[in-house]
Amino acid sequence: MSSLDLSPEEFHALAARVTDLATRFLTALPTLPSFPGVSGQQTRDRFSEPLPENGLKEAALEMLEDVVAMSRPPSPRFFAYVLGSGEPVAALADLLASVLNQNVTAWRSAPVGVTIERQVIEWLATAVGCGGFGGSLCSGASAANLMALAMAREAKQRPSARARSIVYASSEVHMSIPKAVALLGLGRESLHLVPVDSSWRMNVRALQAAIDADVATGAEPIAVVATAGTVNTGAVDPLESIAAVSRQHDLWLHIDGAYGALSAIASPDRMRGLALADSLSLDPHKWLYQPVDCGALLYKSPAAARATFSQTGEYARAFGSDPLEAFSFFEESIELSRRFRALKLWLSLRYHGAEAFRAAIRSDLRHANDLARMIAETAELELMAPVELSAVCFRYRSGVADGDLDRLNTAILKRLIERGRVYLSNASLGGRFALRACFVNHRTTDTDVAEIIPEVLAASRDVLGG
Repeated sequence: MSSLDLSPEEFHALAARVTDLATRFLTALPTLPSFPGVSGQQTRDRFSEPLPENGLKEAALEMLEDVVAMSRPPSPRFFAYVLGSGEPVAALADLLASVLNQNVTAWRSAPVGVTIERQVIEWLATAVGCGGFGGSLCSGASAANLMALAMAREAKQRPSARARSIVYASSEVHMSIPKAVALLGLGRESLHLVPVDSSWRMNVRALQAAIDADVATGAEPIAVVATAGTVNTGAVDPLESIAAVSRQHDLWLHIDGAYGALSAIASPDRMRGLALADSLSLDPHKWLYQPVDCGALLYKSPAAARATFSQTGEYARAFGSDPLEAFSFFEESIELSRRFRALKLWLSLRYHGAEAFRAAIRSDLRHANDLARMIAETAELELMAPVELSAVCFRYRSGVADGDLDRLNTAILKRLIERGRVYLSNASLGGRFALRACFVNHRTTDTDVAEIIPEVLAASRDVLGG
């Protein structure tokens, strides 16, 4: 037996220790600080060690206690980023997926893995109103957006054209879009940012004007990226109007729905127009609360995906004629080696059912509106953007000159995090610093939400010396 092998008894004993540690962590979670009280130097000092020449065996697991203790917990009071809370049934499925170790790249290499992923894609597409779309899972929306714009380039860029190809997005677009444009060789100057309106949504008239101006100069518009839930404020671009402009100019419409599109499960009216897209990115590791990583790209035309990504070497060629057994994800996506991401999402959805997720999303939406109401009722605070989804941007402004507000709120955020009761992030809105709370956590309760404003006010008193 290889020295890397474990007996069934050894594996069971080790797994029991790990699951016991995980269970104790989940039990303590509601009482843990929203961020661990550690510094970068402390983490480096604790985990800096030479590679062991001889195995530590069970003693190797002892440091897992420190891994847990020094990690940022998925606390019900962590409101900083658009990051899901790590649903535990999905975490158990992830363990099994790692043991099975399937390469979910083609049916012949992972028959069940491929079948389950295709089923999960069908579930996701139907749930957000895009029934009939194809797609695949990926690491997250950065990969999904890159693949979508690669498809846009292949579908809409004229092979003989020498003109610069142009992609349009709002000034609030996620940073993955300029990265994708650069990685595809279009050049960041080919991304034209369209102004937003007072609600931080893409201005459709400005989009039309930008396209007309570029066409007049001989440039070649190829795609529009609309956002269904901007990372700063949760704004949803006017999807139906943008789709009409895209059709008028024969442009590829990609919707970056990483944050907000899955809210269509609970509130379809917020997301009208998703089915008008040529491609749509989703992040189940956000609003389906899955452990990272679990992103998805949906698309209207599997043929367009194959035209972009199909590049089969002889070593990977399928010989079967059965359409199910001949299917390959590597012919429709950028990855060749693909982990069994679908197992956790499949098991989590089957275990809890769609209604449980629908209720959790509705709770997040309600928490955001509750916080916005509390802010409006607090004289020292002001709301800085409409609350369209579950992101709430606000700031402290009582008795302070406008020129000092950014510096003051930066200090308040730093002190708030140091206090350890709640964890917020920040946003820049029109050049102004904002405190930002985002609700994508199935563990958050009304009591957790009610702690935010008292903690912000306490942090402000600490900063101001009041």
